[in-house]
Amino acid sequence: MDTMELRNPDWDVLLKAAQSVLDNAYAPYSGIRVAAAVMTGSGQSYTGCNIENSSFSLTICAERSALFHALAHGEKKFLAMAVVTDSERVTSPCGSCRQVLAEFAIEMTVIFSNPQETKLFTVAQLLPHTFTLKHDA
Repeated sequence: MDTMELRNPDWDVLLKAAQSVLDNAYAPYSGIRVAAAVMTGSGQSYTGCNIENSSFSLTICAERSALFHALAHGEKKFLAMAVVTDSERVTSPCGSCRQVLAEFAIEMTVIFSNPQETKLFTVAQLLPHTFTLKHDA
């Protein structure tokens, strides 16, 4: 499932929501602006964007920003996430974001879009052999 056509209207809406906050990204160091929107089980969408800091470890990626925004509003179920950029170089979340997404929504659909293409994956595809401290019931 590495490429897709946008046939799901919810995904198109989600991509537009992410695109709408792309200009809010703060990326003076990498020059790569990224925005994300996550769709929750309650039908709400929450957005986020990357915010860099000169102390790079304090930077937050768009994917975690959107997910944490939703979690802060009490959301627990996540159906899909759109990640958009206007850069040719970014096509998927970093390892930290993959691990955080896996913690909350291992089967969630993730849609990546840049000016050249759109791709579709699940979090499980992005992070096989996930690390977890959770015990199976």
